[in-house]
Amino acid sequence: MRDPAVFHLVLIKPTHYDDDGYPIQWVKAAIPSNTLACLNGLAEDASRRQVLGPDVAIRVHTYDETNRRVRPARIVRMIRRAGGRALVGLVGVQSNQFPRAVDLARPFLHAGLPVCIGGFHVSGCFAMLPQMPEEMREAAALGISFFAGEAEHGRLDQVIRDAWDGSLQPLYNYMNDLPTLEGEPPPILPRKHVRRVSGQLSSLDLGRGCPYQCSFCTIINVQGRKSRFRSADDLERAIRENYRQGNRRFFVTDDNFARNRHWEPLLDRMIQLRVRDGLKIGFTIQVDTLCHRIPNFIEKAAQAGVRRVFIGLENINPDNLLAAKKRQNKITEYRAMLQKWHEHGAITCAGYIIGFPGDTKESILRDIEIIKRELPLDVLELFMLTPLPGSEDHKVMWQQGTWMDPDLNKYDLNNRVTHHQVMSDEDWDTAYSEAWQSFYGLDHLRTILRRTAAHPRGRPHTTLTTLLWFKLMTMFEGIHPLEGGAFRRKSRRDRRYGMPLESPFVFYPRFAGEIAGKASGYWSVYRRARAILKEVLAAPDRRNYRDLATSPPEDDEFDRLDLYHATAGGEAALARKRREDALRTGRGGNASIAAAD
Repeated sequence: MRDPAVFHLVLIKPTHYDDDGYPIQWVKAAIPSNTLACLNGLAEDASRRQVLGPDVAIRVHTYDETNRRVRPARIVRMIRRAGGRALVGLVGVQSNQFPRAVDLARPFLHAGLPVCIGGFHVSGCFAMLPQMPEEMREAAALGISFFAGEAEHGRLDQVIRDAWDGSLQPLYNYMNDLPTLEGEPPPILPRKHVRRVSGQLSSLDLGRGCPYQCSFCTIINVQGRKSRFRSADDLERAIRENYRQGNRRFFVTDDNFARNRHWEPLLDRMIQLRVRDGLKIGFTIQVDTLCHRIPNFIEKAAQAGVRRVFIGLENINPDNLLAAKKRQNKITEYRAMLQKWHEHGAITCAGYIIGFPGDTKESILRDIEIIKRELPLDVLELFMLTPLPGSEDHKVMWQQGTWMDPDLNKYDLNNRVTHHQVMSDEDWDTAYSEAWQSFYGLDHLRTILRRTAAHPRGRPHTTLTTLLWFKLMTMFEGIHPLEGGAFRRKSRRDRRYGMPLESPFVFYPRFAGEIAGKASGYWSVYRRARAILKEVLAAPDRRNYRDLATSPPEDDEFDRLDLYHATAGGEAALARKRREDALRTGRGGNASIAAAD
């Protein structure tokens, strides 16, 4: 029965296209969407508060296109059958997802439904550019509205009211008024989404914003440089609401949880929920390279159930770090920091950027070998240095008229979208590809597994699963592992707007061949990797294994390791450390974390 007193809020997190123009989708995706979790929490709260009045029911429909095919025609029919009015929100849209978001919007607009796009691309462009870029002007001409900023503090309520009244505004711009987070509805993903994420991982954010100035980063300009936080009570409410529907593992999406000034009460509350209340919860967090200098931070993180950490390592050449304004990273701290996380049983994953001004093909591959040999790192996430809209790098290149690839779909940190000052395009592409192959070669996988298996808290099986995910995505899927997943979906009719629809006699045989070829390749790699794991676990000296990366620091390591001597920047960083050590010794005290910064 049609009910005119119904408002349908359709929230879609889009994916982006592969090189053949098909949406990248999986039966199970790699990571959850925190934006979708935040918007879903706000929307459900708006529904409970009856923001359209007691006579209008708000129905929230959520879709994560990375793990579910979105069919606009079916959604339109669902709305037509149920009756009422609707708003389609394309949420958390990153630059590489903007073309797909616009393509998804077209059939909804054709059906007369209002559409609004928000996320990092829209917010970043309004934050950093004096005018809307061409792709946004074209989208606006189609009738798409934009939302820049964050939706807390009743801002989503206003959009819902405007859509209900038929007066949706072309632009909602809150970039100059970022909200506080304390007391706001907690992020929550419906269980149907969590089941479609590898490891059944949900997400939440405990803080937004970052005080640093990295020129390649969009977060500082989209979420601001003044950090805003949720309280420990907010955290507990989020965990308990998620726990009631079976969500027990969480990816804390804060760009740098170690710089959340409330980290201790937050970790204490996690510990309390685990120990006192018996909640079986676990966390993945993101931190900086100086987190180990904060007293008790790693110890409490381990007690709170943090078993995996993402670290913004970015590079081991201090000259490159300084060029990107990432002055807070100190290569002289990398080994101590990674070893301390390992001592507490965490799997370490580090981001690493290729294509800084000082890079050459030779220096990139040399530095990867140094990392493999001297840093006890489990997982390395390689990225192309990319001028993302919303970053200082993009703004400067836009102002200078420097060439940047006009196809936003390529801005996924896995494709080169500009030219390098020194390297040829071919050398840059080759260095990126060979760096992946080098770190995830089977010989180095064996080394990583031996390091993990030697430690009583090590998790060699979980480590191997993670390593295989990264290796297989880059070898056989041709995408960045963070966009990967299990069992690729591909739908013939969902091809990118403007590209021809392929014949079923071409599409399906080729797709079947791809599946067969990948399955064979997957099995071949998996079989060899499992054999390596079996060998490592059975080794009689398993617990006694040591290598340069895992050996405790020695007095002369700063004189011996290539990490400090392969680059001029490394020599300068070592000299600075020795001056700081001499000053600390002279004062007779220990440096604070603030001094280290």
